[in-house]
Amino acid sequence: MRSSVLVLTLLATCQIAAVCLAPIALAQAFGPPEGTPWKRHAIDSSSRGADGIRVADIDGDGLWDLTTGWEEGGRVSVYINPGFQKSPDTWPKVIVGNVPSPEDAVFIDLNSDGRLDVVSSTEGEERTVYAHLAPNPSQSLSSESGWKTLPFPATVKRNQWMFALPLQIDGRDGEDLALGSKGANAQICWLQAPKSSSDLDAWRLRKLCDAGWIMSLKSKDMDGDGDPDILLSDRKGSDTGIWWLENPGPEKAASFHWPRRYVAGSGKEVMFLDTGDINGDGLEDIVAAVKGGDFVAAIRLPSKSPSWKESSIPYPSGTGTGKAVAIGDIDQNGKADIVATCEHSENASGVFWIQENANGEWSATEISGTKEGVKFDRIETIDLDGDGDLDVITCEERDNLGVIWYENPLH
Repeated sequence: MRSSVLVLTLLATCQIAAVCLAPIALAQAFGPPEGTPWKRHAIDSSSRGADGIRVADIDGDGLWDLTTGWEEGGRVSVYINPGFQKSPDTWPKVIVGNVPSPEDAVFIDLNSDGRLDVVSSTEGEERTVYAHLAPNPSQSLSSESGWKTLPFPATVKRNQWMFALPLQIDGRDGEDLALGSKGANAQICWLQAPKSSSDLDAWRLRKLCDAGWIMSLKSKDMDGDGDPDILLSDRKGSDTGIWWLENPGPEKAASFHWPRRYVAGSGKEVMFLDTGDINGDGLEDIVAAVKGGDFVAAIRLPSKSPSWKESSIPYPSGTGTGKAVAIGDIDQNGKADIVATCEHSENASGVFWIQENANGEWSATEISGTKEGVKFDRIETIDLDGDGDLDVITCEERDNLGVIWYENPLH
């Protein structure tokens, strides 16, 4: 990736040979986001503390539906996409469960009945992962009484669970779950699905590695060997940064240690990350927001073994502190841009996007404006109104804007 100023610095000691000892680009600060804020639409603002958004097509109509946990409100909700024309309106919702301090919610088919259920992760004093089982396929998804909430016994009061990632690890039975946590005894764990995945007592919890405070977990084949590895961002502790856990293969997954491989961002408080080709070379790069600092970029190198060049992408002034990023072509010029959300954005921009010009100079464009929103969260970029450009979905949990999306004004 190009940058207008390059300064050689000493990288933290790499923990494997696959990490490239490359110079870090020193980011050049630039001004606040410019332009008119995008139009904001409220999907739901009926509770308190909307905390993250995850997407899947739960009803099979080809449109993305949403789920989120309301941390202060103590509920987990699913939102059914009403279609392009009605997307600016409040979306139909179903409260699939009520649990204390839900930090994350994600779709997964837990009982292999062909209908997606929801798993929520709770922190605070609850410290339990919950299954929210959907009504059977003959019943309506909108029937709240048809949803059933049960804890995974192996997780009860064990950790402050922050994030869950559905993925198939051992090549048998149903999808498994990777779980990330924070605080004392923080870990990344594998919740292994049993033969009868609806038997929650039989799900087995296996530790993969210690952690500090897990923000992101993504399923990615990082080393090209055909099995899913786990890409992660860890914001606290002795090993902060972007890492990946190497899957030893389905036969060894349950009994073999998963090596933790360094990528970038050592010593930085990295937040949510995303992947995409940000320099147009056909390889998938990684970008993470950093609390109180510039973005960290890991540029994938065309080597046989997985390796990256670490760079900094400048952070604009007049914004809150970095929380999340999403990579996508916002202005449809054929080049990937970066959308960002912020915390601590009182009287500052909380959502914006940045782009790089041919001279390696960065500029920021406004999305949220500065008048509302304090603590935004994860981002999804999806065309919600059917006009062909990417809109931005996120949550805000201090001004209680709730689950919201911003309409891209390009078309």
